[in-house]
Amino acid sequence: MPKRPNPSNVPDIHLNLNVRGLKPSATLAINERSAQLIREGRQIYRFGLGQSPFPVPQPVVEELRNHAHQKDYLAVRGLWALREAVAAYHHRLHGIERSGEDVLIGPGSKELMFVLQLVYYGDLIIPTPSWVSYAPQAKIIGRQIHWAPTHPENDWRLMPAELDRLCRDDPNRPRIVILNYPANPTGDTYTTDELKALARVAKKYKVVLVSDEIYGELHYRGQHVSIARFYPEGTIISGGLSKWCGAGGWRLGTFTFPHTLRWLLDAMAVVASETFTATSAPIQYAAVRAFEGGMEIEQYLAQSRRILRHLGRYVWRRLKASGARVSEPVGAFYLFPDFSPLRDRLTARNIHDSATLCERLLEEAGVATLPGADFGRPSEEFTLRLAFVDFDGSRALVAAQQTPMDRELDKGFLDLYCPNVVHATDAMVKWLEKPAT
Repeated sequence: MPKRPNPSNVPDIHLNLNVRGLKPSATLAINERSAQLIREGRQIYRFGLGQSPFPVPQPVVEELRNHAHQKDYLAVRGLWALREAVAAYHHRLHGIERSGEDVLIGPGSKELMFVLQLVYYGDLIIPTPSWVSYAPQAKIIGRQIHWAPTHPENDWRLMPAELDRLCRDDPNRPRIVILNYPANPTGDTYTTDELKALARVAKKYKVVLVSDEIYGELHYRGQHVSIARFYPEGTIISGGLSKWCGAGGWRLGTFTFPHTLRWLLDAMAVVASETFTATSAPIQYAAVRAFEGGMEIEQYLAQSRRILRHLGRYVWRRLKASGARVSEPVGAFYLFPDFSPLRDRLTARNIHDSATLCERLLEEAGVATLPGADFGRPSEEFTLRLAFVDFDGSRALVAAQQTPMDRELDKGFLDLYCPNVVHATDAMVKWLEKPAT
């Protein structure tokens, strides 16, 4: 009989060089660590994972219930009714002419972005700071990554001149540029003039522009503008249900292409057919209702934006008053404070980088955040991202609906319905004021 293999003689697993050294997604890792600390009995304020606190709108939930029996594989590109609904949605909101043929449905926009980089041979340009998974995806696939510098005086927005500088030395090189706004991690967005100027640069160098508008519906004033209006022939609009519809765990993302990039959609669909096959059927049927909109969903969005606007401004004011340099959020549920003005105070407490800053905040103040280094910033910079979502969104929505729209959601409202966010902000400010020992 042949001998059984000795485990001690089994060679080490050989990892792909592109994967070796990568860490798990920072946002998912901090969420799991926070959950573990809570299980151990710690009071932890969860400002790490950017998950919507609001419930899925009831009409969408009802559609999911009505289609729970759907069990068949759907088309690789997605349910036709959903693809048409997504195209109509972009026309209704932005005046962008698309058809169902221009839409690809996937199990989250994160997966679609990965497949795009897999099939399109080109460099990746992303502003710094940017969402934590853009760069690791490019590294896994083996693409060149170019960080586009931004500056706090511009509220961390990518300026057209900087994009032009990155492209001009090799103007014909294939590139993907990812623009995310309202932005994770800053909560900021672009003016219409800035979008027009960025579109002119993108058109000049014929880049493939991915406009990640997953937070578009969470612009606090409902005034999100898609850059696809100004560069329609080269812009892919990325969206989904996770942020504005409170359905992160449903895992449904959308890519909407211009006609001129149909070949790219076709290539992605081929890869999809050999990987995820199709997105969950019941979720796709329910998503049709979400993208169709209607009065009930509009009211849900209006109240969601209202709560996030007042809550974001409260946290912003408190951090700014504490000495942080931080932009006022205008959408989504993030802030990206820079504590460099407090460098002397922090270094006196043996804190010299953003990772240590976040670690100490978690251990000593119970506030879970993420270091700016995870978003592409220099490690020695005292930046961090916080997601002010640690509250019961269902209760807050019901209470907000009982408060006239022309009235402010005051501190009393936040204390009552968003207490963890208020307490976490107090804990951060007190911790920052703590003298070195």
